[in-house]
Amino acid sequence: MKIQIIGFAGSGKSTLANKLGELYNIPVLHLDNTKYFGDWEERSIEEQTILVQDFLNKNSNWVIDGNYSKVCPERFENTDMTIYLKFNRFICFRSAYKRYRRNRFQTTDSCPCKDKFDWWFAKWILFKGRTHQRKIGHIKDLNKTNGKKYIFKNRKQVNKFFEKLQNEVKNKQK
Repeated sequence: MKIQIIGFAGSGKSTLANKLGELYNIPVLHLDNTKYFGDWEERSIEEQTILVQDFLNKNSNWVIDGNYSKVCPERFENTDMTIYLKFNRFICFRSAYKRYRRNRFQTTDSCPCKDKFDWWFAKWILFKGRTHQRKIGHIKDLNKTNGKKYIFKNRKQVNKFFEKLQNEVKNKQK
C-alpha cells in the first residue's frame, strides 16, 4: 500500500499519516522532516528529493504526508491511495493553534523544528497557503495519482473513512 496525503496546513495530514501507518504497519515519511532542519532552516529541493527517493527505494509500502509537489514528483504516480484534506481555513487555523499549544517549543515526529505559531504562519494558513493557484496545484497533484482518490472536507468524513479502513483490515485478518 502506497498512500500520499496532501492538503492545507493544519488540516491533520501528519496525524492521519501516523494513523494509517499504524493501521497498515507501514513506514511514514513526513515531508516537513525532509524540508526543514535546525531552527527552521530549509533544505534545497535537490536535497529533499534525495531524502524522499532514498525512503522510496528502501520501502515498498509507505505513507507520505505533505504537498511539496516539486520534491520527488514521481511519488504521486506510484500511489495506491491519495487523500486530499480540503478543510475550511478556520478549522485548519484552530487545529494548528491547538497543536502549537500542545507542543509549544517542542519537536514532533512530523517536523524536526520546535513548534511555533507566529504571524507569518497564521497568514499562511488563512490566506497565502490558499491562493487559487495553490488550490489548483493540489488538484493537479491529485490528478497525477493512479490509485484511489479521496477528498475530505471535514474531520467527520475522515473519521468515518478511517473507521471503514479499520473494519476492512479487521475483516482481512479473520
